[in-house]
Amino acid sequence: MTAVVVPKSSKKVKVRRKRMPLARKIFLLVTLGLPFAFYSVFVLWPFVQAFIYSLTNWSGFTDTFAFIGFENYTKLLHDDIFLKALRNNLLLALVVPFVTIVLALALATMVTVGGSSTGTVKGLSKSSVYRVVSFFPYTIPAIVIGLVWAQMFDPSSGLVNAVLTGIGLDKFESFAWLGEVSTAMPVTMFVIIWGFVGFYMVLFIAAIKGIPAELYDAARVDGAGRMRMTMMVTLPMVRDTIQTAYIYLGILALDAFVYMAALNASGGPQNSTLTITQDLFNTAFKKGQFGLASAMGVVLAVLTLSFAGIVFTINRFTGGKDR
Repeated sequence: MTAVVVPKSSKKVKVRRKRMPLARKIFLLVTLGLPFAFYSVFVLWPFVQAFIYSLTNWSGFTDTFAFIGFENYTKLLHDDIFLKALRNNLLLALVVPFVTIVLALALATMVTVGGSSTGTVKGLSKSSVYRVVSFFPYTIPAIVIGLVWAQMFDPSSGLVNAVLTGIGLDKFESFAWLGEVSTAMPVTMFVIIWGFVGFYMVLFIAAIKGIPAELYDAARVDGAGRMRMTMMVTLPMVRDTIQTAYIYLGILALDAFVYMAALNASGGPQNSTLTITQDLFNTAFKKGQFGLASAMGVVLAVLTLSFAGIVFTINRFTGGKDR
């Protein structure tokens, strides 16, 4: 049998790419290009401006300024007030997200799968009431929450001292919760956590509702108790939601300007509740040093990005990407 040889063509075949239709180009320009342009103008460019101004001695009220390099950042390293505010922010970033998420996750677990240990996996009875009550604080503006709690912790006419003295704790009569170094920051943290735990509880409830019930049934058949079911089923399945919540709460804790301004506008006793945003505001609008205030803003932006990066890294190395 004779083999048939097909001669190879000496000409190269040109593959023509299909041109993108004009309608598709317009669609991509409107849906991607226009939002990116707005994002660049109103988000990215202000960051660049802040960094540029941080390298100047701009007072904020003149059209002239001189570039002084990294002198503002050197000042911040030797500024005791700023360093105190930095420590307060880091303390808030460590405590507020952790406590809020632990409480919210515990409440969400009780509402969704914390019911009877026999039969169908379900939450506590009348769980809808708990959801509404816990979510209610989140509907109140942050400034209102701060002002209300400031009145409740008032040393002379506050409800907290009235209740404590009413049950026989006379040492709390006229006790200045926000005026003592030992209690000012814990009270502030309590108010922030109180305002947000309900929202994140509802967020975790939605995440837990998406877990297949068969996983809980299988764990129960294997003899797992509530704590083990939470650790082995609930936590791994809502890991991504916890990561998102942690980042948002970390950003809140690193800012916290509204709560701090409402509870202790002056920064608290011995600057015990002063935050970077408060120091930035005072430096810019009271001292007229916008260049130095811009340097504070850059430092805060770096801290925020670093916090998000740390959360992503921890989640990745603890198995989040392999779930």
